[in-house]
Amino acid sequence: MKRLNFGCGNDIRYGYINLDNFNGPGVDVIHDVENFPYPFKDDDFDEIILINVLEHLSNPVKVLEELHRIVKPGGQVVIRVPYYNARDMYTDPTHKSFFSQYSFDYFDPSKKHCQERPYYSSARFKILDIGIYTKLFTMFFYRKISNQIIKSFCLWLAGIFGNVVWVIEFDLEAIR
Repeated sequence: MKRLNFGCGNDIRYGYINLDNFNGPGVDVIHDVENFPYPFKDDDFDEIILINVLEHLSNPVKVLEELHRIVKPGGQVVIRVPYYNARDMYTDPTHKSFFSQYSFDYFDPSKKHCQERPYYSSARFKILDIGIYTKLFTMFFYRKISNQIIKSFCLWLAGIFGNVVWVIEFDLEAIR
């Protein structure tokens, strides 16, 4: 299984090709991720992870199209970003894009947004899961919520109050 840790920074992962735009310890491939195309062939990876990367990039749609090109059909792309109204999202001056639980609906053909606006992108992903991280029940550290009822409650509450959902994670499957 071939896996890519996209925009790895200091989060070097064993068993992954670690890609970033700087030559740091453990970085396997140095490439400016705002420069297209990426230095990989079509259908090259089984899994790609982006942990706190996409919010820093100027063109998330183009990035997703490139990821779609280099991941195998049926391959998984995991994207973790700050939630749009979390303090960490709007206080970091390097953040360029905001994300909610609906942001990737534009790439999933089963979702209304994709059906209404198929011209936004040709990249297609099935949303397998949306995970949220919150401090709501722990107060001191993030906890990933997997229970659908609690997750729905947290997302509803986040629509009223900021800082309820701190991080949101999308598990996507490439569709061809």
